[in-house]
Amino acid sequence: MDARLRVAVIIGSTRDGRVGGSIGRWFVGCAARRADIELEVVDLVGFDFPSCYPEEMTESMREFGRVIGSADAFVVVTPEYNRSFPASLKQAIDFAYDEWHAKPVGFVSYGCRSRGHYAVEALRVVFAELHVMAVRDEVAIDLMTLGEDGIPPDSADVAVTTMLDQLAWWALALRDARANRPYIA
Repeated sequence: MDARLRVAVIIGSTRDGRVGGSIGRWFVGCAARRADIELEVVDLVGFDFPSCYPEEMTESMREFGRVIGSADAFVVVTPEYNRSFPASLKQAIDFAYDEWHAKPVGFVSYGCRSRGHYAVEALRVVFAELHVMAVRDEVAIDLMTLGEDGIPPDSADVAVTTMLDQLAWWALALRDARANRPYIA
């Protein structure tokens, strides 16, 4: 088995003029310095999801499920909209089910002053229902502290390291557990 962990970085905002793309690129740049993970960016803007849940899955839904199924762990990059996370992210999460089970998730959140904290707390509940282990530490960015280049302050790099250390520990433990004993939901 490849020792490197496959981590899907899910960029959850699909709004025009969003900050999520630049926050996601910054995070991937930080995370790419690690030798123990292989990153796959899953930007929801690039998926042609139906506006209503169809009777049969579309190709975009199947592709999203394949990406989630092949990942060992996830990092969700989410804004905070009205004390929660965006509908586009909830819709995508709901397009997979078994593919999420017994894997860890970490969060990179952003917002004004609250740093996306409420979005992450809402996501923790959703992921618990999907049998996903949410790591304790998160990367939380106050949009008021971004530099002119749209990059978070250097102090956020420490949060990235801490969150990824926890994510990697859980990803290895759960990958080994799934290999030795199938997970029963």
